[in-house]
Amino acid sequence: MSFEVMARDLLGRIGRIKTKSGIIETPILLPVINPSVQIITPSEMRKNFGCTAIITNAYLLKKNFEEEVKALGIHSFLNFKKVVVTDSGAYQLLKYREIETTPREIAKFEEEIDTDVAVILDVPTGWNSQRKIAEYTVKETIKRARLTLASLTRDDILWVGPIQGGNHLDLVSYSALEMGKMPFQIFALGSPTQVMERYLFSTLMDMIATAKRNLPIEKPFHLFGGGHPFMFCFAVAAGCDTFDSAAYAIYAKKERYMTNYGTLKLKNLKYFPCACKTCSNYTPQDLKKVTPQVRTRLLAYHNLATCFIEIKRIKQAIKEGRLGELLDLRARSHPSLLQAHKNLKMDYSCFEEYTPISKERGILYFDSTGLNRPEIVRHRIRLKNWTPSEKYRVLVLLPNTLSRPFSRSKTFERILKSISRSLGYVVNKIHFCVYAVPFGVIPYELDEIYPLSQYEAALPSDKTTNKYVAKQVENYIENLCYETVILCYYRTDLGRRVRKACKNASLKADASFFSFLCEENAWSDRGVEDLIKRISDVVDRLS
Repeated sequence: MSFEVMARDLLGRIGRIKTKSGIIETPILLPVINPSVQIITPSEMRKNFGCTAIITNAYLLKKNFEEEVKALGIHSFLNFKKVVVTDSGAYQLLKYREIETTPREIAKFEEEIDTDVAVILDVPTGWNSQRKIAEYTVKETIKRARLTLASLTRDDILWVGPIQGGNHLDLVSYSALEMGKMPFQIFALGSPTQVMERYLFSTLMDMIATAKRNLPIEKPFHLFGGGHPFMFCFAVAAGCDTFDSAAYAIYAKKERYMTNYGTLKLKNLKYFPCACKTCSNYTPQDLKKVTPQVRTRLLAYHNLATCFIEIKRIKQAIKEGRLGELLDLRARSHPSLLQAHKNLKMDYSCFEEYTPISKERGILYFDSTGLNRPEIVRHRIRLKNWTPSEKYRVLVLLPNTLSRPFSRSKTFERILKSISRSLGYVVNKIHFCVYAVPFGVIPYELDEIYPLSQYEAALPSDKTTNKYVAKQVENYIENLCYETVILCYYRTDLGRRVRKACKNASLKADASFFSFLCEENAWSDRGVEDLIKRISDVVDRLS
């Protein structure tokens, strides 16, 4: 197997997994195919949605169609010539406690039916299992993994190693470490379905993060049962490359209509907020009049279309470097998602490591939930270790200009020329920086580095953001040894917080502190003249 990564953003990545039946591009949703009841057939999925991979249940195939599927092969049996993934029956084991097969038997069967990607028969932990039960599932899954790998006779099938442990994160860590030592081509997080059904998305993100930290980063990572489009981008951003879902059919049977911001009941709909084939040709009232079988099929078609569209949207966001903005948008779909989004900063320090240093487009900042963005974290780290090339005596801290970069603006040139004329050589001892949402301090030497001049922020900023910016200003002044700090600020919450931070940091650094209030736009002609005069007066007195 080869896994080629073509684009990254956060921990999301567009990649290509090579299998014996073709290449699949990640992130990808694998629709679950019930071999007994196919509401939408695999060939229809291929024709109508461009579907390149599906997943079906090897245990159900073995139990109900063993000889037929062995004779035909899985691709002919399902009439699908692209990539077929087979699960092992672990879900049935979780649901019914026992199944009529063994790990070796199911692995042999998966080889015999010529599947492309196969999952070993693991033991799912389930949700909120007692510690002893969780420990057993982890150890038994590791044992079964070794037995299965030792029994394989083919080398052209990709094998998936499931990670167990449930919400016991230390067991998830141990499971991932041990499974990661084995030669699986793909790894997967087991037992997430019940977590997602309870909307415990913060717990799910913790489980994914714990597994990812302890697995080989170069291997694809699968999320079992990650079935609702409103959480796809969270799974992808956390590092999931593939995931499967039967939700499109299950929800359709319950007359539930999927959107990328939640699920709606058909009985409550007057309009369809979609333009898929179902929604273009039918109204909600029309669907209520057809037979239950037809209604289920039409809703399943819509639900699957919604899922595939969201995957394309996520891939485009990765390509543009906008996965963070899509997370901001999807986080507002449900309070549990927003809570998970807020918790990302505690668990995803590796975001910064794998996010590109520069992108084709700037970033958009909405509110404090975006403070964990890799670009913001990266600037904080960079500034902490940065030292100006000159030995400056005076820091002049200004509010950010409307036009960026600040260092190339006519306003900055005008300030430098005017102060140089009035103060002469002293201008070389003055360090000009701006403070800006959401980055904090931006020295003029750095403001052309992405994304310090390639961003848009919603103003006025919220209090948490203002507090963060003020703290970064305070840390910056404390780290560098200026003799004097001069601040220009507005009469806003941000301005007052920055002034307080400058005053505190100047006291700690034993530096003189001067501040003056801008009653109007500091970058208007009148404002710039006032700014130049005030800076000149202070520096002249110091000289």
